[in-house]
Order: sequence, then C-alpha cells, then structure tokens
Amino acid sequence: MDFESALKLRSSRLLETGSGRSIEVCEFAQSAYSDAHSAMLEHVSKSVDDDINNDQIWLLEHERVYTQGTACQLQTLLPSDIPTIKTDRGGQITYHGPGQLILYPLLHLKPLGLGVKTLVASLEQAVIDTLASLSVLAERRQDAPGVYVDGAKIAALGLRIRRGRSYHGLSLNIDLDLSPFTNIDPCGYQGLRVTQLSDLVPQFDAAKVRADLVANFVSLI
Repeated sequence: MDFESALKLRSSRLLETGSGRSIEVCEFAQSAYSDAHSAMLEHVSKSVDDDINNDQIWLLEHERVYTQGTACQLQTLLPSDIPTIKTDRGGQITYHGPGQLILYPLLHLKPLGLGVKTLVASLEQAVIDTLASLSVLAERRQDAPGVYVDGAKIAALGLRIRRGRSYHGLSLNIDLDLSPFTNIDPCGYQGLRVTQLSDLVPQFDAAKVRADLVANFVSLI
C-alpha cells in the first residue's frame, strides 16, 4: 500500500460484513492528521480512478489537532498551541488527540447497499452497541449527528463521499485529555458537554473496545 510511507501499519485482517462482503481492517500507529488525510485521499482516488472495490476500515489515533469541516464558517478558537487544519469532511470543528479512537470507513457504498444516512446510522449504532456491552446507555440525537451519554457527546461523525466512496468517519473518546474541547464549541454547539469512556467505566479493555466497535459496525453493513 502506497500510504505506508506516511502511516505505520501495525496489523491488518479481513472481516466479513453482514451482507457477505470482505473488508480489510487496518490498524495504524498514532499519526499526524495531515498524513492520514493525504493517505485517505490517495486511497479513494486510486479506487475511483481504477474503478476497484478496495473496501477498508482504518483504526488509529491522531496527534493533537483541531479540524474544521466544510460547514465551519466562523469559529471562536481560544489561544492554543494545538494546530488547526481545515479539511473536506462534513460538519463543524472538533478536536482529535491521543486516547481518542478514530475509525475511518473507506467504502464503496453501492455494492454494500449503503446510502449516506444508513452509513451514519450504522456508525452511530456500532458505538451504541459497543457501549451497551459495558453497561453504558448511549443514544443518538436527531438534531446533531454523533453519540451521547446523558447529554454529553462521546462520539463525533464527519464524512465525505466522492463518487460513491466514503472517507473520514468516526471519533470515539476513550481516555484522553478533554480540556482542548473547552477552547471550541464542539461540533459547532455552544456549551456542548463532552465525555469519555474512562469517566463512565472504571475498568475496561481498550483493545476489546476497538475490536468490538469494528465488529459491531461490520455486522451492520
């Protein structure tokens, strides 16, 4: 894979979707957002240009960064040493950092029978099901994509579709420094509280959470 020069591949495996298609799951070391974004664009462009079905799910964590989606017009960002990057995903501004799990679904939607709304719903449901296995009651909101626990956001979504291929995706707060969220209006919502799994569950296996999230998502598509 050409993107190995920018992203350090730790492992890969094949899983079968609920519809019987194979998807490669790639796990990477912690990466700079800009490197991951460039790699996603390279992967999607190659899939489109060669008209190939090369469905993959990427799992990784990012170095500290604020990212602004295409819907982000004006955003008050308090002084910070954390870099800010404008990107081509949907949505507003959010924060990524170590301890936050990123899941990027790089999928050709039509062969999987997926529309954008179904893809979003499947990502949200995968988080809800994963948290339920840890006795955490989570829910989605009609007015704001993502997953919430007691009104606080634990998972954010932002996608882009290019000629039927999806990229960008989901971030799930596992165990990270949440203070950078106080510098922004998370996902464009003033006063929105943010939470993480480590504040809700005293003990958990982070590797199992990663594996369960992927398995739950793949079973829904």
